[in-house]
Order: sequence, then C-alpha cells, then structure tokens
Amino acid sequence: MEKDQLLRKLAVILHADVVGSTTLVQQNEALAHERIQGAFNRFSEIINSYRGITRELRGDALVAEFDRASDAVSAALAFQITNRDFNSTLNDDIQPRLRIGVSLGEVIIADNTITGAGVVLAQRVEQLADADGLCITAALHEALPKHMPFELDDLGEQVLKGFDDQVHVYEVSITSGQSIPPPEQNSKINSSSSKWQVVTSAGIALVVVIVLFYFFAPWETGTEKAQVDTAVPLADKLSIAVLPFDNMSDDPNKDYFSDGISEDIITDLSQLKNLAVIARNSSFTYRDKSAKAQDIGKDLGVKYLLEGSVRKVGDRIRITAQLIDTSNGYHLWAERFDRELTDMFAVQDEITERIVSSLSVQLTGDEQQQLAHTATSSFEAYDLFLQAQISAAHFTEAGYMQAAETYRRAISLDPGFARAYGALAVVLTRQVNGGYSDSPAEMRERSLELARKAAEMNPNSPQVQWALGYVYLYRSQYELAVKALERAVSLSPSYADGYALLALIKNNSGQAEDAVRLIEKGMDLNPFFSWDYLYNLGRAHYALGHYEQAVQYLQQALERNETPGQPRLFLLASYVQLGQQDDAEWEAMQLEVSHPEFTLSHLQQVLPITDTELRDRLISDLRSAGLAE
Repeated sequence: MEKDQLLRKLAVILHADVVGSTTLVQQNEALAHERIQGAFNRFSEIINSYRGITRELRGDALVAEFDRASDAVSAALAFQITNRDFNSTLNDDIQPRLRIGVSLGEVIIADNTITGAGVVLAQRVEQLADADGLCITAALHEALPKHMPFELDDLGEQVLKGFDDQVHVYEVSITSGQSIPPPEQNSKINSSSSKWQVVTSAGIALVVVIVLFYFFAPWETGTEKAQVDTAVPLADKLSIAVLPFDNMSDDPNKDYFSDGISEDIITDLSQLKNLAVIARNSSFTYRDKSAKAQDIGKDLGVKYLLEGSVRKVGDRIRITAQLIDTSNGYHLWAERFDRELTDMFAVQDEITERIVSSLSVQLTGDEQQQLAHTATSSFEAYDLFLQAQISAAHFTEAGYMQAAETYRRAISLDPGFARAYGALAVVLTRQVNGGYSDSPAEMRERSLELARKAAEMNPNSPQVQWALGYVYLYRSQYELAVKALERAVSLSPSYADGYALLALIKNNSGQAEDAVRLIEKGMDLNPFFSWDYLYNLGRAHYALGHYEQAVQYLQQALERNETPGQPRLFLLASYVQLGQQDDAEWEAMQLEVSHPEFTLSHLQQVLPITDTELRDRLISDLRSAGLAE
C-alpha cells in the first residue's frame, strides 16, 4: 500500500494494555521491557494463528485487527490463559498482566497504521476490564456464535470518554471446564474436488495436538454446552434443578464458595431415587440470566427449581433459598438462614430436608443415612476443597499443580475428608495422562492408593466411587472401573457424569447397547449436554452398525468441539461403511493434519477397545479411508 493511500473498513479491533507498566519498569527497567516484549510476541503469535493481524505495538499497548468476532475473543482468552500460566513460573513480581478490549467499528489503515473510532472504542472498553480480563461491546456479543464456550457477564450501559452515547459492555471468560476453540484451518472447502488440496505446513503448525489419552476421558478437554431440541422426558417425573446460588459477598472472587454450596445440594438430592435432579452443567447455564421460572422449567424439563444466595461476612454466613413450582412460578417456600460459618453444613442439610418434605419425596433407610453423612466438619478444609476444584477445572498443568497442593492442604486439616482424597487421586491421574509428571509410575500408584483410601473412608459417596472408577479406568482395569461406577450411579441415580463415564467404558468393551442406554440417561439428566455425550452416542451407533445415525451424532459432536480427534476417527469409519469414500478420505486428511500422531500403527498399540471384532473393523475402515500407516 502506498503511504498516502487510505483504506477505510469495518473491522473487529482488539486493544490490549499492560496493567501497571510504570510500576513494573520502576522495579527493573530492562527486565520489565524484556518481559513486556515477550508477552506481546507470544500474543502476536496467537493473534496470527487466529487469522488476526497485529497492526501496532505502542509501548505498553497492542492493537490487532480481525475479520471475525469469534477469532478475536478466542485469541484474547487463549493469550490470557497462557500468560497466567507463564507468569506462574516467574519467581519475582515483574509479571506483565494485560487488560483486553474488543470492539467492532470503522477504522482507517495507512502504512500499516490503524486509526479511527473503532480503535478508540476498543481502547475505552479495554479500560473497563480487570487484569487478565477481557471486555467486549454489545456488537461483538451479537456477532459471536451462540454455541461458543464463552461466559458473558453483562456490565450494562457504560459512559465512555469521547463517546456521546452510552456503550453496552460485556465481560467475557471461558466457560468453566471448557477449552478455547482452536484456530481453524486456512484451507477453504468450496467443492468436493477442493477436498484434495494440501493444507500448508504453516497451517499445520497452528493446530493444537491433543494427546491420545482423551480416548479414555474426552470430557477433559473443553466442551461446549448446547440445549437439546427434543423434549426432555423428566417433565413427567418428580424433578428439580438447583440454580447457582448468587454470591452476595463483598468479594466477587467468592463465587466458588456459593457455587460449592449449590453443588453440594445437587449432590445430596441426586442420591434420592424418587427425585430426578438436573446436572450442574445444565442448571449452571442460567447463571446471571434473567429467565422466568416457567421458561427454565420448560428448557430443563423439571417441575421445580431451587434458587438462592449466599453472603459471607466475617465468621457468619447468610443463606437464602426458595423452592419454586415451574408450572406457575409460585414459591412453595422461602427461608433465610443466619448462622455461624461452622453451622453451614447443618444449613445445607436443612435445605435438603425442606425440599424432601415439601415435595413429599419418599426416602429409604439407606437414603436417610446417606443424607445425614457430612463430608467434613472443617469449614477451612471445605473452603480449600472448593478452591482446588476451581483450579482443577482449568485442565492445565499449572491448574493441576495448584489443585493438588490445595487438596493436600485440605486433607492436612481434615485427614478424614474422603472426597478430598478422591479428588486428589483424579488430579494426579490427569497429571500423568497429560505428561506433567517426572515419575508417572509412582504417581499412578499414589493415585490408586488415595482413591482406595477415599473409598474405605466413605464407600457411600458417589463422587468417591466415581474417582475410584476413573483411576481404575486409566489403569486399564475395566471390570473394577465398571464396578465402582455402577456403585456411583446406584448411590446417585441422577449422576449424569457417572452415566457418561460408564458409557465410555461400555463402548470400549463393545457393549454398545448398554452405552446408548447410559448416555441417553445422562442426556436426560444433563439437557445442556457437552460434545462428548454425542461422541459416545455416535461411536456406539457405529459399533451397532447404525452408520447413518453415527454420522449424524459424530458431526454434531465436531460442530460443538472440533479439537478432539476421536469423533473424526469414527466419523470417517462410518463414511467408509456407507460407501462415501470421498468424505472418508477427506476426514482422514483432516485427521492427519490436526492429529499426526493418529497413525494406524500407533492406534493399533494404544486403542483402548477390548472388543477385538470392533477393534479390527475400525482399523480396517481407517485403512480403507487412507489413514497413514
């Protein structure tokens, strides 16, 4: 472009700024500049991978341009996560942290310099973000695909310097337990003949390679929630959803605490055979949303809702709870509990008892005993456990390390805290599977020791049994894994994730009909189910020879999360069986690009499929599709 040539266009603009850069420079000028430059270099690489262009570096600020809102938001969140992980490795306080703002507006580009109202708007929005945070305008919010795994906190109308009209702003974060959508391939698919175009090596370098252990637990990658279109059969049953309790404390970082109380109530209610309880993943999608009880009831297929709030001040806690009939929106009861923190567990029990009484749920003797059991009597241990749960949900090396340390601290405060032992066992297993351990064999043995100890302490905890089954699964001790997970869903008939993990094992052992039944049960309990439910359902139909249905479910799984490779394996195999060779070979090419480790020789060594007939059929189909030997 000539220097005096101007280009006016509508663009997605990202503006990032280093928080407290002056303070960093005052501590050590040379080191601060080096680290800021390093952060911007890493950010620019991520921006480039998401098809963006870094237009300017202005001292302690960066300006980039994108064509799509989803690419800009994904790049921003991907950088914030990696930058937090990078900073966690530093031993001093010179740790560049960025605020990021993204807007849609008209800009002027000349000589690679970008100016205009769109840039200014992005800068003003960025100033509203927290350190390591991201804010976007309402225009960006409207442009984002609804299925993306982003949580948007509505900050309302904001007065921005230099703008006459107020601007609606949202704070964006990644949905808990999910991952950033990976960069898309640069090759375009315009016709069947274009399927044969070779993807460039530069595109390959941008692909996130997912290790093969996700065959065992695919939900450990990020997942995307999506509401099902079909009616949920729970509407005909005695059923309830527990919405996330509002955090009314002065500290917004205490959301984990109010969430923990909500989850514990879900856990308690899920143990009742005569009450269907919606999974956390589905009920928590209504966080900070102003929806009518009747509409939520229809969406989730439940007759009742429990909502409430938590306020923690000093050594006291106030919990409010309301039980609502979704058929008319009327409150069946509402109550406020003002107690000492040490009485918090008793309050949870009282809330559960009130629900059971109000809904006339018939309890067995075993259920009465289970509900009376308290996981821990130590509030401090409980608080640490909840913090560890948040760290573990990041599914990163740093997150696992932090979670393991925090679980250990909880155990030191209460050596009888069975759930903490089980949760630690799961985290250690995930560290091994992720390649984050220098002594994997030793850590795997320690994981089994912890899981068994947890089961000895509290054999009636469904979470403890799930953890035990999870550990056995990774040790390829499938019979013991099935036994533990069947015990888990027996103790907690509404345990959606228990059914999902059990279905995966059934799939691996060739028991596809059982897998279909289990995963459909999980879908009933988790209407906003994640991509791995569809993957499990699709591969079960492949095993049963229902190839058209398999293609349908596996395509849907990839639409929600195209990062994992295992849905594509069964998708291309289903295409082979249907005689759609072009589609099968195209999927094989895509798999070789995104997952080069998925060769036939490697898969034959590591596929966790114990049914030899199913295994041979899959390998044969993969070979027919042209997957690399």
